[in-house]
Amino acid sequence: MDKFDRIFQLHNLLNSRRLPVSLDVIKEKLECSERTSWRIITQFKNHLGAPIEYDRARNGYRYVQDENGVFELPGLWFSPDELYALMVSHKLLTDLQPGLLGNHISPIKNRIEHLLTHQHAGNLELNHRVRIFQLASRPIDMQHFRMISGALLGRKQIRVLYHGRERDKTTERTVSPQRLVYYRSNWHLDAWCHLRNDLRNFSLDRLHPVEVFDDPAKDIADTDQDKHFADGYGIYAGEAKHTALLRFSSSAARWVADEEWHPEQKGKVQKDGGYELEIPYSDDRELIMDILKYGPDVKVIQPEDLKNKVLQKYRQAMEQYK
Repeated sequence: MDKFDRIFQLHNLLNSRRLPVSLDVIKEKLECSERTSWRIITQFKNHLGAPIEYDRARNGYRYVQDENGVFELPGLWFSPDELYALMVSHKLLTDLQPGLLGNHISPIKNRIEHLLTHQHAGNLELNHRVRIFQLASRPIDMQHFRMISGALLGRKQIRVLYHGRERDKTTERTVSPQRLVYYRSNWHLDAWCHLRNDLRNFSLDRLHPVEVFDDPAKDIADTDQDKHFADGYGIYAGEAKHTALLRFSSSAARWVADEEWHPEQKGKVQKDGGYELEIPYSDDRELIMDILKYGPDVKVIQPEDLKNKVLQKYRQAMEQYK
């Protein structure tokens, strides 16, 4: 516990007691010696203006209340737990998408660094002690991101060129942006597509904004968006019309049992230590990719169509090694 943690603890201690607090109690709560307790009290009074006085009659310390009421720590202050969370948040802001939001978050990041420097010794160690990995992230054009996010927050329609990877075709769309989604290290846009007259999800790196219109964006209720996007599996939307039953080996079960593949999934431990997982889905493309990564430790029980697709993928993979 460093000095700022102890100042925070001392503040809470004095603020929560109706009667003066003895030095013995302060030593116990702050987990320090008598000499250190004296030093913390003095620093708290001299540097932060805490109205602490010693009550000789009751042999303890207390806050002096004035017309302003109970003393509060000045400025922005964090408890130890909050500060640790802030330190990780600082790292996330730095590493999430380098350069993507730099101009927007740099003032916030600078304030966090200032707080960490003055409130917690050794905070610069964070860069060496916390590592954040992003797998398969795709670069995004900064200007495109600004146009899309500006239209999203300003509730404006935008005209875009969208190049779909699956069909390898480019189409012009007018969309009403609804939500920005950060999923599996990449940015996506949930939007109402005026061409398809339906909700669609677009990968941001495949969108090329052409123009932001003055026309107001069509607003879709959150409940309707949740129903459309959340029922499907992964990033693929649509009403879940199928349920996959997967059986994992006992070795894989130790991992899978703690994972959430879908909000509505159902899991059951088997007598042999294996694990069965039921997953609703609408589009099986992303589900198949997640199944394949478990290799021999998973078997598709049903539906038959999904089982055959996974089996075909394994056969195609085997052909690569002949």
